[in-house]
Amino acid sequence: MSEGRRIRVAVVFGGRSSEHAISCVSAGSVLRALDRERYDVVPIGLTPDGRWVLEADDPDRLRIADGKLPEVDAAGAAVVLAGDPTRHELQVHEPGDVPQTLAGVDVVFPVLHGAYGEDGTIQGLLEMAGVPYVGSGVLASAAAMDKGVMKALFAGAGLEQAPYVVVTDRDWSRDREGALERIRTLGLPVFVKPARAGSSLGITKVVDDAALVEAVEEARRHDPKVVVEAGVVGAREIECGVLADEDGAPRASVCAEIVVHGDHDWYDFEAKYLDDGADLVVPADLPDGVADRVRELSVLAFDALGCEGLARCDFFVLPDGRVLINEVNTMPGFTSISMFPRVWQETGVDYPTLVDRLVRDALRRGTGLR
Repeated sequence: MSEGRRIRVAVVFGGRSSEHAISCVSAGSVLRALDRERYDVVPIGLTPDGRWVLEADDPDRLRIADGKLPEVDAAGAAVVLAGDPTRHELQVHEPGDVPQTLAGVDVVFPVLHGAYGEDGTIQGLLEMAGVPYVGSGVLASAAAMDKGVMKALFAGAGLEQAPYVVVTDRDWSRDREGALERIRTLGLPVFVKPARAGSSLGITKVVDDAALVEAVEEARRHDPKVVVEAGVVGAREIECGVLADEDGAPRASVCAEIVVHGDHDWYDFEAKYLDDGADLVVPADLPDGVADRVRELSVLAFDALGCEGLARCDFFVLPDGRVLINEVNTMPGFTSISMFPRVWQETGVDYPTLVDRLVRDALRRGTGLR
């Protein structure tokens, strides 16, 4: 990077997962927050079929407007990131023209949620290209994306969690009855989830055994691997953010609580994004000892997966005060009103500072083994 020039940040968003639209919304907030006096920003959209295109630097286009979800503009010029770690170049390919070098890239902010982005795939590409990037590396990204693997790592680290069952594509196709019997050992209610999806897409709360097969099939529309979790009756849903400090050590934020209301009895996609079906209470009203335990477990979970940069850790707090880890999200929703930015706002780190810290953490870490 030349002395005196602005740091060039490529904000990458959209992608092939079912969370394409939510990624666009998060990216709009990041684009708006990046200080243009400090950063030269290059927005890059990944279309739903996986093409990389040069996007307009227009955060307002990436909002949810009148219930309509945003999408990457597929008409943009095609963009290729050179895989040569000595170059860090973006090339623009217009039909019929010679490819043009757009710019070298200092760091990538991959605001991607779900498969083909948050799961270690783009992290591997950026490692090969030698371009620093915000967030966890290949292994932690992949492990946190796969709820079955994540839960196994939590168990190995001694973190208490609700009982669960993993149903693979082979399990379901070869021995459906056996898979259902394993699920039934969890009792009711259960939550049936795609193993590698987010934003509550494909999740069903099952309270009647007759609905179990349909719930598994719904989850399988998003992912052939399914995780079924025992419902934790009477639990409060508590979340905590983890952010790397100047030397990379994880620090936990204040705790927050999700309180659903109206026609929602759990935090589904509509409650999250479309109809204000939940309140995000920041900070959560917890006894000091319980809040401290959540913060402690957040750092332990972050380290158990080998996370870097940032994560949002989700918990169940039982009436008796016990704390169960639910999951870790390595690239949580990143709008200015999403839970992760809100808990850090309450902890003393405003949104623009949060974005700036993550970019600088990525530059500090670089790529390669660490």
